[in-house]
Amino acid sequence: MGLRELKKEQTRTLIADIAWQLFADRGFDAVRVAEIAREARVSEATVFNYFPRKEDLLYSRLDDFGEQLLAAVDSRPPGASVLDAVRTFLTGATGLLAQVAAGDDEALVRLRTVHRMIADSPTLRAREQQAITDATTALAALLAAEPDDTAGTDEVTAYVAANALMGVHRALIDLVRRRVLADEALDRLAADVRAQGTRAFALLRKGLAEYGVRPRAGNGR
Repeated sequence: MGLRELKKEQTRTLIADIAWQLFADRGFDAVRVAEIAREARVSEATVFNYFPRKEDLLYSRLDDFGEQLLAAVDSRPPGASVLDAVRTFLTGATGLLAQVAAGDDEALVRLRTVHRMIADSPTLRAREQQAITDATTALAALLAAEPDDTAGTDEVTAYVAANALMGVHRALIDLVRRRVLADEALDRLAADVRAQGTRAFALLRKGLAEYGVRPRAGNGR
């Protein structure tokens, strides 16, 4: 990385760090971009050059998820299914949850802060949903482009599969957010996410043919 690129990356990081702290202290919707620019000692136009939308100031650190998920699917070894790749990626012991499970108090504060911030802001919730939608669309496109002996080129099937897999991700986000907002003890949260995620993927592996079948009359119940 050249000196010019390094300086730009340092400026980007500084702006994001200051924005994060202001958002954490006062809430996303209460902070104006002009305030962030003033604290970072740059112009408001400079902030928007790096972050086209205000919500990008927060989600720039979360948007790598989609790319990492696609990379995990695309690089899965021979014999590994798409479901296996996504399950391993989503239930792996990494990130803030793993740090919280290891007793990292700073990670716990960050986890609580980011989920409360998103829960309190319709703008951030919409941005989160858009990020999930974009990741789902990209995953469907990747699956549809695979050879016939793997996922196949059926666009509808690929889209259904991508939505089912990303549905687990959405459900796990909701689980984490409910637990965080309820101020529960979170030392078991990472383990619960892995366990419930594993059960959800087991359901997808089995399929829905036998899920939720109502008992017939006269079966003794």
